[in-house]
Amino acid sequence: MGLKETLKSDLTEAIRSSDKVVSGTIRMVLTAITNEEVSGKEARTLSEDEIIAVLSREAKKRREAAEEFAKGNRPEKAAEEKAEGEVIAKYLPAQLSEDDVKKLIAAAIASTGAAGPADMGKVMGAIKPQIAGKADGSMVSSLVKASLAGGN
Repeated sequence: MGLKETLKSDLTEAIRSSDKVVSGTIRMVLTAITNEEVSGKEARTLSEDEIIAVLSREAKKRREAAEEFAKGNRPEKAAEEKAEGEVIAKYLPAQLSEDDVKKLIAAAIASTGAAGPADMGKVMGAIKPQIAGKADGSMVSSLVKASLAGGN
């Protein structure tokens, strides 16, 4: 069963069990997937990797919104966003640890021959397929910058 079918069956279960957070979150995610499928000149079906990219984007939105609500002294809204983020995280691949990401960066630097901060694009291009949906892009970017600056 594909990821989209899993989301649909989990939505049915959440509705049956009257779980408003899970059902509402899955509905939003399915809507985002559908919007992605119909955007552009013609409708298409998303691959599993594209669905994971949509899920990653939605999880990032929830994470950022929770941080902003916390800064704005709205703990109840921050908790809602965190709960939605946790629901989405169940459908994402296991996240890489910071050490795992550092190892990937070191291998990418070695394979591309990157020598300094000017080569950041080469390194990011080399590791992007390996980390897609498995690590936060901003964390990876900061680690690559640190590695290329010599901070490792």
